[in-house]
Amino acid sequence: MVSRPGALQRWLHRLYEIFAQWFGLGLLGVIALTWSTLSVPLYYLLPKSWADPLGRWAITLGFRFYLGALSLIGACRFDLSALDALRDENAMIIAPNHPCLLDAVMTISRLPNMTCIMKADIVDNIFLGAGARLAGYIRNDAQLSMIKQSVAALGNGRHLLIFPEGTRTTRWPVNVCKGTAALIAGRAKVPIQTVFIETDSPFLIKGWSLFKRPSMPITYRVRLGRRFDPPEKAGAFTAQLERYFIEELRDAPRFLSPGAPSADDAEPHR
Repeated sequence: MVSRPGALQRWLHRLYEIFAQWFGLGLLGVIALTWSTLSVPLYYLLPKSWADPLGRWAITLGFRFYLGALSLIGACRFDLSALDALRDENAMIIAPNHPCLLDAVMTISRLPNMTCIMKADIVDNIFLGAGARLAGYIRNDAQLSMIKQSVAALGNGRHLLIFPEGTRTTRWPVNVCKGTAALIAGRAKVPIQTVFIETDSPFLIKGWSLFKRPSMPITYRVRLGRRFDPPEKAGAFTAQLERYFIEELRDAPRFLSPGAPSADDAEPHR
């Protein structure tokens, strides 16, 4: 008889987690599809000088509303205030680690002057594509065009979001870093601001199904790291950046499988 209240409480909490998970997925889908539908005529009707800032502000507000709703129902706790210090800064590359699918959502929710480099299949997605094109986000499937557009965006005073790992983390604590951020920063002559995203949950890490229920509440914390000057040699800088991420995140919770590779077992990218 003593265990019944505890069992009932656990059952009710699981029921709440199921509700919160589907509420979050549904709300994000509604926000994205609604804005995507509105973005199609705006993309063709508005001049680019109006469309780009409108698109970026709308995405920021939509993501901020979404994260606020998750906080309101108690599903997540977000500490993103460190990003506010970057809002009025000059052009730079924002370079976070990439533990989960929400990383871009969290970063963009605080920085409205942000241009993103996105995977081509996301730009072509019915939920996100039209809004991304309206905001002037950049496809990653044509490297020369991607670099040219990125340098132009930075030249116009924008922030550029690049995940140095290129994809969500599969090697603890970070993947081998790619040279894209260093190459673009060197050409645009802008600094690279590192950002560290930390969480206490494996929710939406690489391989996590959207339909797999996580334990809630989930905590996310963002902190600013070192700001690097525009690099002169992309290869050497990328190796330095990778070592820096490894050192800063070495004590972060490890949510990858026991068989996943570790940066401690391999030499940093050269």
